[in-house]
Amino acid sequence: MNPLIFTLTLLSTLALSHAQPLQPPAAIEAFDTPSDAGGSITLTWPRASAAPPGTVYLIAIASAAEGPFYPASEVSAAANLMAAEPATFGHAEENENFHFAHITGYTAAEAQIIENDTPYYFRLDVRTGDQTTTGTTVVQAQASGNWFNLKKLNNLILGTLFSLAVLVSIALARRRDLYIRRIAGLEALDEALGRATEMGKSVFFIHGLASMDNISTIAAINVLSRVARRTAEYDSALRVTNSDPVVMSVSQEVVKEAYLEAGRPDAFNPDDVFMVATDQFSYAAAVEGMMVRERPAAHIMMGYFYAESLLLAETGANTGAIQIAGTDSYTQLPFFVTTCDYTLMGEELYAASAYLAREPRLLGSLKGQDLGKAALILVLLLGTFLASLELPFLTHLFTAY
Repeated sequence: MNPLIFTLTLLSTLALSHAQPLQPPAAIEAFDTPSDAGGSITLTWPRASAAPPGTVYLIAIASAAEGPFYPASEVSAAANLMAAEPATFGHAEENENFHFAHITGYTAAEAQIIENDTPYYFRLDVRTGDQTTTGTTVVQAQASGNWFNLKKLNNLILGTLFSLAVLVSIALARRRDLYIRRIAGLEALDEALGRATEMGKSVFFIHGLASMDNISTIAAINVLSRVARRTAEYDSALRVTNSDPVVMSVSQEVVKEAYLEAGRPDAFNPDDVFMVATDQFSYAAAVEGMMVRERPAAHIMMGYFYAESLLLAETGANTGAIQIAGTDSYTQLPFFVTTCDYTLMGEELYAASAYLAREPRLLGSLKGQDLGKAALILVLLLGTFLASLELPFLTHLFTAY
């Protein structure tokens, strides 16, 4: 071996063997973990500027200042920086220079948990290699439950503002008619139903395959109510196909109520709202067969559709029926757009009930939501601009923790 390399290696080994071990920090803080239900105490301490590799902080806990102390947690000198948890410690740049640990329990004779309103004492030791240095600073804190989660404060503020926008919009809708842009598919409903009446043919209302807990199915039921009221007034036959028994039961009640409101309860036939099949393609095949045999004048397809959408819409187009479809399934929208006369896309389906009924509460809710969306779009654009200037204030404000 080269004598120079040997000498340098020996000197380095001797220097490391005589180097002073890392001393435990004296500036330790212990406090109740904020915004939690209790049972947790947080410790913070400054980050060592030159901690040897493999250094570990050992957190010890006791029920009295004089001990005995029990092991509670271990934290690597290269981990658990306060900057990694901005929900608790914020986004200050100096958080990169501090460690933290949340203590929820410790090991004595057996595992113990931190109890609320009980004082605990903490000591921070340091282990480097096989050498452990005991800390001299002891800090005290106790856990308690918090009434309010400050991490969710931005959610509360934003939710309150959006709720106020909806309430104000409802109040305005009760005083005057609010403008809503024209939706061609909904405007064509009366045209389709009138055509069916003139031709003396039926109207098919075709549900998607989703169950009653799906928002698109709920929106479709609202459209069905309007369609049923119109068919009762025009004395047209309405046939409602279903693939879910719960949706069928709800549809029967909605159609029955619509006929009652139109003053035609005698015209309601519960057999016109019927169950077809629960299997996807069995349902599609059966409905297609009815389309070809009965050749209704109008097909109204509302709800959440899957691969059967093109089968239904193409068959309806071949029979010459006027077709109005609406879905929030973006994978099926292209098929409806190419095969139907009118298509409600995405949220237009949700807005249909307010658009058709013109009821102040529905109109106001719709308008309030639009205001909230417009505000979010503006904030998104402004936040993007500020973030490009390395000013992440809005990004932090709208972060959900």
